[in-house]
Amino acid sequence: MTDLPKGADRLAVALDLPDLDDALRLAERVAPFAGVMKVGLELFVRYGPRAVTEVRERTKRRVFLDLKLHDIPETVERAVTSAKASGASLLTVHAGGGRTMLEAATRAAGADLQILAVTVLTSLDARDLAELGAGESVEVHAKRLFDCAWAAGVRGFITSAAEVASLRSRQPTSYLVTPGIRPTGGAAGDQKRIATPASAVAAGSDLLVVGRPIRDAADPALAAREIAAEIALASGPA
Repeated sequence: MTDLPKGADRLAVALDLPDLDDALRLAERVAPFAGVMKVGLELFVRYGPRAVTEVRERTKRRVFLDLKLHDIPETVERAVTSAKASGASLLTVHAGGGRTMLEAATRAAGADLQILAVTVLTSLDARDLAELGAGESVEVHAKRLFDCAWAAGVRGFITSAAEVASLRSRQPTSYLVTPGIRPTGGAAGDQKRIATPASAVAAGSDLLVVGRPIRDAADPALAAREIAAEIALASGPA
């Protein structure tokens, strides 16, 4: 599978299922309408690198390995090296791990694996940050983490649509990935800072991550196609 309709290259489908065979079936159904497949903790903890390898081979799509690594620099560097060997194209780490950890991740990733630094999880809001001792707004905290990660050599970031524009203005060449995407009228679930596909594109997101609205749809392929179409419409003329 190589050809994608307009908008599909900016859609990442989260394969958040406990069984690899079920995840592979979902991946194959939505691959014609999505350029990236996301393998998260649930699958990776159970199946390890096999989950990445099989998804990549079955779909011929880039695999986004969402592990949100956050540990001492040497441990993260070794983990990134292992993730790269699995064939993943993108890998998440927490920007809150600090500059030395981020430098280690970037060094291990090299040119073949894009590190994505998580700024503020879309399941958190200002109240959550206050409870954690961050006495600043989500936007300010996201900027602080973004600047630290950028200085460490990271060029890709996970951020909600609400912070995309302000981060883009800091570094126009950054690669911004937005989770918490919900079609208009879709349930928020445990996400607090959500956005529609159109609003995320308008804000400047490069890649949109969609999980439950596709996974739980009666027809996942149709749901993915409709979201890709919305991304294409919001993106304007080619």
